Amino acid sequence: MTLELSSSEIFGFSAATLSTIAFLPQVLKTWRTQSAKDVSYALLLTFSTGCLCWVIYGYQVAAKPVMIANAFTLTLNLIILAMKITFENNLKPASRQDQQ
Repeated sequence: MTLELSSSEIFGFSAATLSTIAFLPQVLKTWRTQSAKDVSYALLLTFSTGCLCWVIYGYQVAAKPVMIANAFTLTLNLIILAMKITFENNLKPASRQDQQ
């Protein structure tokens, strides 16, 4: 079985990979610092909505790189949003000692 990709698919998957990887440092920093105070809700909500629209578009035109990358990027954005909400409301996970 051979995997043949056109040059446009190679660029598409490259762009998708780089765009998605770009969000990993923010996810890691948010988790490590337990703070997303410098990331606005407007950015997260607008960008998430845009990613969802790209996923739908990618599905409609059968553009796998667009669909896959934006699904992952949407997931990363929603993770950041969830952490922002959690950390701003001081809902840090309880330790084992607190549960006993």
